[in-house]
Amino acid sequence: MSSRSKRDSRGSTRGKRESESRSSSARVKRERDREREPEAPSARGSPVRVKREVEPAGAREAPTPVVPVVRVKREREADEDSEPEREVRAKNGRVDSEDRRSRHCPYLDTINRSVLDFDFEKLCSISLSHINAYACLVCGKYFQGRGLKSHAYIHSVQFSHHVFLNLHTLKFYCLPDNYEIIDSSLEDITYVLKPTFTKQQIANLDKQAKLSRAYDGTTYLPGIVGLNNIKANDYANAVLQALSNVPPLRNYFLEEDNYKNIKRPPGDIMFLLVQRFGELMRKLWNPRNFKAHVSPHEMLQAVVLCSKKTFQITKQGDGVDFLSWFLNALHSALGGTKKKKKTIVTDVFQGSMRIFTKKLPHPDLPAEEKEQLLHNDEYQETMVESTFMYLTLDLPTAPLYKDEKEQLIIPQVPLFNILAKFNGITEKEYKTYKENFLKRFQLTKLPPYLIFCIKRFTKNNFFVEKNPTIVNFPITNVDLREYLSEEVQAVHKNTTYDLIANIVHDGKPSEGSYRIHVLHHKNEVR
Repeated sequence: MSSRSKRDSRGSTRGKRESESRSSSARVKRERDREREPEAPSARGSPVRVKREVEPAGAREAPTPVVPVVRVKREREADEDSEPEREVRAKNGRVDSEDRRSRHCPYLDTINRSVLDFDFEKLCSISLSHINAYACLVCGKYFQGRGLKSHAYIHSVQFSHHVFLNLHTLKFYCLPDNYEIIDSSLEDITYVLKPTFTKQQIANLDKQAKLSRAYDGTTYLPGIVGLNNIKANDYANAVLQALSNVPPLRNYFLEEDNYKNIKRPPGDIMFLLVQRFGELMRKLWNPRNFKAHVSPHEMLQAVVLCSKKTFQITKQGDGVDFLSWFLNALHSALGGTKKKKKTIVTDVFQGSMRIFTKKLPHPDLPAEEKEQLLHNDEYQETMVESTFMYLTLDLPTAPLYKDEKEQLIIPQVPLFNILAKFNGITEKEYKTYKENFLKRFQLTKLPPYLIFCIKRFTKNNFFVEKNPTIVNFPITNVDLREYLSEEVQAVHKNTTYDLIANIVHDGKPSEGSYRIHVLHHKNEVR
C-alpha cells in the first residue's frame, strides 16, 4: 500500500472517530434533556430506568456532577410511586383469576363421599409417609404433596382426579392446576375428618336423642355406633365402646381444649393414647357421619405402641386386663399420679376400701402349734386403705358332674350374693406360693361410676377354664348402701346405680369373642 493511501485511510479513520464522538455527545445531550423533563408514568406501573452507557473522553470533561444524583433520586421516587400500582395490579389481575377459580371449581361434582374414610392412619399409600398427606376425594386414597413431581400430582394427571384435601390443614386443592378451593358445600367433609363440639352441644347430648342419617341412608344413634373388628380386637372395642358412654368421661374428651395443653416429658409417647381416644370419642358421637360405623384403627395402633405389643390387633386379649391397663395408662398420660394428682379418670371411677388381712398358719402344722402362732403379732389382723378403679367379683365354683340327662346344669347366682365379698364380714382365703391369707373387704367410698368385673376365667398350668355361671342383676336402682361402713353411710347421699353397659364373652376361652350391650331408654328417642 502506498503512503498516500495510508494517509487517506488514517484521515478516514480520524473522521469516523470524530463523527462517532459528535454523535455520542449529541446522544448524551439528549439524555440530559430527557432527564430534566418530568418522567411519564409507565403503562405497567414499573419505574423508568435510564440505561447508563460508557461516555467518551470528550463528554466526560463536561461538568455533569448533578446527573447521577438526579437519576438515582428519580428512580427511587418512581419505585415508591409504582408500588401501589403494582399492588392494584396484583389485586385486580392474577389473584382475581385465582379467586374466581377457587369459588367456581368445575370438579366438585366428581367428589365421591361414599368412598371417603378418614378413620385410617394418615399416611401416603405410596411413600408411606405422614408428612404433607392429602386425600383424593374421588377415590379416597391418601397421597403425599401437591408439587410438580409429588404422588398426588401424578395421581391427578394419570387418573383425572382433581379434588384433594390436606389432612392436616383441612384445606381443599384442585390438581394439577394447584389452586385452593373455597366452597361451603365441602364443610361436611371437613367435619367428618375432624368433628368439633361446642359446650352447648355437649350439654344437650343426653337431652336430645335424635336418630341421624348416614350418607348411605342408614340411620344410627350418635354414641351407639358399631366399631369395626379388624381381626381380633373385639375385646378392646367392647371396652372402648363402654367407656364412650360414660357421660363425664365422654364430655371431657369431646372438647379437645381440656387436655391439649397438658405438658409431657420430651419423647413421651403415652400422650398419643389420650389424643387418639379423644378423636375416637368425637367420631363415635358425630351426628353427621357418612357411615353408621367407625374403624378404631388409629386408636388400636396407639394401644399396640403404648402397651409395647402387650395388646394387639391380630391376637385375642382379655377384656379385664385391657380395661385395667387402659384406665391406668390414661390416668398417667393425663398427668395423674397414684396418690396426689387426680385426673378425670380417677374422678369418675376411683373408689376406696379397707382391706383386712390375717395370716394363717400352715395347714400341716399341729393344732397346738397353730394356736400358739395365732397369738404372735405376725398372725394378727392388719388393715390398709386402698383405692380401686373396678371391683372384681368371684363366682361360685361351677359343677363338675352332669345330671341324669347327661347335661350340665348352668347355675345362676344373684348379683348381691357375689357382692357380699365387700360387706366387711365375709372372709375369703387367698393362697400364695408360700403363705395363706384370710381377707375381708369394706367399701369406704363409692365412685360416681362403678365398674364390676366378674371373674370367669381361671388359669392353671395346663389350660384356661371358663366359668359359665349366669349372674342375674337388676338394670336400675342397684343400692349398695349396706356395703358401706356405718360412718360412711351418713356421708354418702347417692348409693344407687343404673346400668349403662354390659360386656359379655361368648364361646370358648381361646376362641370366643366379646360383645357389648348399651342401655338406652327408647322413650328418649324422637
